Amino acid sequence: MSKIYYYTTISNNNPVKEFIESLNKSQTAKVARILKTIEQYGIKFSFPYTRKVTGTQLWEIRILGQDNIRVIHAIIYRQDILLLHGFLKKKQKTPKKDLDTALNRYKDWLIRLRH
Repeated sequence: MSKIYYYTTISNNNPVKEFIESLNKSQTAKVARILKTIEQYGIKFSFPYTRKVTGTQLWEIRILGQDNIRVIHAIIYRQDILLLHGFLKKKQKTPKKDLDTALNRYKDWLIRLRH
């Protein structure tokens, strides 16, 4: 089992939740189904829906097909995950802007965790 945490900004905004809520009903249902699978069975059993982001400590949840939705996350507390950034992927490679957003949020979370 895994617990899922959402990154929140210092002003208590929840950008990942806002992204998921901005999707259409079908897309939101797909994301919810994969998150529920991760919660019930753990991150180890989430293949093929998750993949390591090359060159980082981050992972991405992949909703494939016509939608091509990505939610970048970090593994924390052994099996739990911290959702950092969501976006619609339009190209083969993850855009640097989206990766930087996720990395900056992860660094921010780590700094605030220590205080």
